[in-house]
Amino acid sequence: MSELLNRDEVNSQELEELLKAREAGEADFLLVDVREQIEYDMGHIKGVDMLKPTSTFHSWAQAFLNEYKDRAVIFTCRTDYRSGNVHRVFKSNGMSKAINHVGGIVTYRGDIERG
Repeated sequence: MSELLNRDEVNSQELEELLKAREAGEADFLLVDVREQIEYDMGHIKGVDMLKPTSTFHSWAQAFLNEYKDRAVIFTCRTDYRSGNVHRVFKSNGMSKAINHVGGIVTYRGDIERG
């Protein structure tokens, strides 16, 4: 599992495996949804640690980078467009363990929570 956390991207099946491994104490990472609150409320991946909307990126990005720069963080969104952009910004600013969830929630077949 740890090899997946050393990559720039993971697909939905790999993310599902990582979430199971984290639940078993075998992986350590944050899963951050970068969609908007209304999208998140309609359904999000079970196991998301925090919602950080891209519309307010400038208000949270620097503090997030300072706090989690050395932590494995997987960014997800609907299709991977927004998470891909957030991933690139953080990678270019020294967050070496930033990971993009390729395909986003539309390709995810694991547990989804609403509300």
